[in-house]
Amino acid sequence: MTDQEKVQLKEKIIQKITQTEQEIIELNELTKPISPENSIGRISRMDAINNKSVAEAALRTSKQKLNKLHFALTKVDAEDFGICIYCKNAIQPKRLMYLPESTRCVRCAAR
Repeated sequence: MTDQEKVQLKEKIIQKITQTEQEIIELNELTKPISPENSIGRISRMDAINNKSVAEAALRTSKQKLNKLHFALTKVDAEDFGICIYCKNAIQPKRLMYLPESTRCVRCAAR
């Protein structure tokens, strides 16, 4: 990976961190408890509870992604960054630009 690619990747990681932090803020709003005093119908309440569960799952996923992005940002200058943890081959730069938190190449990730 060239120095120019690393600079671009750092910018991409920072951009994705910002986006993910915004997603987490929005998802936190969607996962607030549903007030029992709220006068919505039974079906609407069940729908709201279901939506809350989906938002909670998305929130967990976003928090995990954020942690991986922060880790990737700290490791981007390391010698072994961009190397697949399984086969030890280089991860394609295009994959890293799309998923900067990737630790596996396309072939190993598909397994």
